[in-house]
Amino acid sequence: MNQLVDYIEMKIPAKPEYVGIIRLTLSGIASRMGYSYDDIEDLKIATSEACTNAVQHAYKNSDNGEIIVGFGLFEDRLEVIVADNGKSFNFEKVKHELGPYSAASPVDQLPEGGLGLYLMETLMDEVRILENSGVTVFMIKYLSGERIGYGTTTTSYEAN
Repeated sequence: MNQLVDYIEMKIPAKPEYVGIIRLTLSGIASRMGYSYDDIEDLKIATSEACTNAVQHAYKNSDNGEIIVGFGLFEDRLEVIVADNGKSFNFEKVKHELGPYSAASPVDQLPEGGLGLYLMETLMDEVRILENSGVTVFMIKYLSGERIGYGTTTTSYEAN
């Protein structure tokens, strides 16, 4: 299994107007990693849905909720964690605590996110959900085989 190359974490107020900042950051990260335009759009939609669910969930308790978004950059994939408990987390520890997503997962407990969860599952390669003090969504999108790895570029062969 590939090692984590870089990790980026952001904390935003749980307000809809800040979700765009996450989308812009994600777009920059994914572009730098070599994702295609279509894959970047898929990442942005899925992550926006997770953030929107977090905004709605965090607002149920108070007006000053926070969302943490973690981006785990690997050579062959991008892993995204969106959590609405507002606490920083140990990326690898949280990932380990997440079980596989199944029909028994909290889809039925997040009625406003039914379509969003469907989109996340459709657009991402893997989706897992953990419900504890808040809701944590974990998603993976693999790089296509077009690139050798993170931080490297492919070169075309030159005719001699």
